[in-house]
Amino acid sequence: MTTRLAGPDSGSEYMVFVDESGDHGLVSIDPAYPVFVLALCVIKKTVYSRDVLPTLTEFKFRHFGHDQVVLHEREIRKDSGDFSFLKEPARKQAFLEELSSIIAATEMTILASVIRKDLLAGRYWHPDNPYELALAFGLERASMCLSRRGARGSTTVVLERRGRQEDDALELEFRRVCSGQNYLKVPLPLEPRFVSKAANVPGLQLADLVARPIGRHILNPGQPNRAFDIIEKKLDRSSAGEVNGWGLKVFP
Repeated sequence: MTTRLAGPDSGSEYMVFVDESGDHGLVSIDPAYPVFVLALCVIKKTVYSRDVLPTLTEFKFRHFGHDQVVLHEREIRKDSGDFSFLKEPARKQAFLEELSSIIAATEMTILASVIRKDLLAGRYWHPDNPYELALAFGLERASMCLSRRGARGSTTVVLERRGRQEDDALELEFRRVCSGQNYLKVPLPLEPRFVSKAANVPGLQLADLVARPIGRHILNPGQPNRAFDIIEKKLDRSSAGEVNGWGLKVFP
């Protein structure tokens, strides 16, 4: 029998992947998309290694012939870069249907913080940074979600690098929230890990793909949104089935 030795930082059996939709600036707010969305995908490590990694790799092999493409919602939506072949409607429909099926089949829990920048700027004289607000809401809810699932030890939270200065400021805020300066008033067993987009991390790509449909739903809840219909089923819920305040936090 093989003995499995856990390293000193092996952590919990889950990982959390974080990505955003929209920018967090308040100086110039896009009236067509006045929100900042931070999406967190909570995935069990066994699911990630056995299902997510091979499934997305095979998907890329089928459509690109290699696995070096980074799935990016904006480029897919605009048929740009590696996704210029999607200008052909039939190919785009098939591509999106297959990608939607993968997301629907992926065993994960989604948490999202949505900051209505238009309302934030109009309501407060000195509004907080939307990214930092969204991060605090997301970390609090991720910690509660993991606790309910019996996660033990520290959980790695993977975020995309944006720049040295921004990453340093974000890590400082991350550690401040996790030190106990949060709504729960307790330390949160979460550890940040910043990686570049070029690292081609599938978990980050899943978070990127689900973020914008959530923002579109908040802005236009009555508009048909097939992507959100899939995502909604994966949003974290209270024991009573409540999503708002649990898997979905909208502020203000």
